[in-house]
Amino acid sequence: MAMNAKEGQAEVILVGCGAPNRGMGWYHGIQMLEGRCESASLDYVIEPWFLGGGADSDAGKEFAEWQSGVEKSYGTTFAGSLADIPEPAAPRLALISGRTGDNPRLLTESIAHGAKCIYLEKPGAPTVVELEQMASEAEAAGVEVLMGYNKNVCKYVAKTREFASANPGSHVTFVTNNAYENTAESLGECFERNAEGMLKNMVIHELALLVSFYDVSVDNIESVTADKEFSEMQTLPGPSGKDFTDFNKIKFTIKTKSGAEVSVQGDRCGGSDSFATVADTAGKEVFRYYMPDEDDKVMVAELEKKYPTAMPYFFTQDPDYVTVKERVAKHTVDGKPADGVATIGVAVETLKVAEYLTPMLQEQLK
Repeated sequence: MAMNAKEGQAEVILVGCGAPNRGMGWYHGIQMLEGRCESASLDYVIEPWFLGGGADSDAGKEFAEWQSGVEKSYGTTFAGSLADIPEPAAPRLALISGRTGDNPRLLTESIAHGAKCIYLEKPGAPTVVELEQMASEAEAAGVEVLMGYNKNVCKYVAKTREFASANPGSHVTFVTNNAYENTAESLGECFERNAEGMLKNMVIHELALLVSFYDVSVDNIESVTADKEFSEMQTLPGPSGKDFTDFNKIKFTIKTKSGAEVSVQGDRCGGSDSFATVADTAGKEVFRYYMPDEDDKVMVAELEKKYPTAMPYFFTQDPDYVTVKERVAKHTVDGKPADGVATIGVAVETLKVAEYLTPMLQEQLK
């Protein structure tokens, strides 16, 4: 069976797949191949590393085995470069999920090769300057760029905001965890692979929530205070031998000039769930909602059984990844607004906030 976009579907190019069971791009691909995003047809996979310099590595051989199965089962075309694919046969959506440092170039190439819309994984670019240039380039070409900030459409975020708005004076804390081993080797690999830093990577989803829903911007931040008891910053060698300094866990509270107050907590070694809490005016927790909730845990268990070696966080956020992709793919086809999906404008402000906060929090934790 060939995967070619049908009427009402976007022709999707996955740009930057990564390794099976580890790459976020790979999991995006799996969801589309399984037909879970009805407006998306995964017609092309572009993977420069595993179809190039990394082909002979163990991970490259694993990728080749997966590629062979996908080509046979779905008819998806694999290539090492966007230059290798034909002109669009349907409204083309480029889903860019490569390394952050490659994204500016990949966006330029996606526009040059006929993308009508671009789904850009967070944080979009290594720096604000580069992301602003990308936004301008896309606007000049008439190409819309929407962001993979899936927590903007999450159930636990909606439930928490709803509860907090019904309880004036309450305080919200967004908590995010990853399941890395708490070892120098595991965290050093994490620090190097995500060299843009924790606030620009793992915690960027929470910062996007603050920008989207709590009026947080660099100009509107009155103060930021690190929780020194919880937070920890380390300098560790990555696989290359080079040292990287980053937070392995961080908690902070932002107060805005317009009167909002909200906290964020992230722990690289805290597990695989995310949640939010609401505290009353006395500081006592009165509400907590998890992702996944009890209903979703059944689905997570099924996915863990199906993909036993995949990254655990893929499964806890699985329905939200589907929601964002489906809304962006449908928008690519019909042009109607992708409800709740963050724009590149939100991403620029979010990255500005990350760049503003990082040195301030580092200083407080010295």
